[in-house]
Amino acid sequence: MAKLNAKARKKIPSSEFGMPGERKYPMPDKSHAANAKARATQMVKKGKLSQASASKIKAKADRVLGK
Repeated sequence: MAKLNAKARKKIPSSEFGMPGERKYPMPDKSHAANAKARATQMVKKGKLSQASASKIKAKADRVLGK
């Protein structure tokens, strides 16, 4: 997975984030989408993300991944 620096992250449209309103969980490519799914699962287990939000992130990631 390529690293996203601040400049590149700012260029990503909000529609390519798992949580567009907060610009969290960027998914500009398949590797970032797979990573977003994993991080969402971790945050649910830590109690920092609701299951509903994680489901939305995972659904969007699946679309990016072509599943």
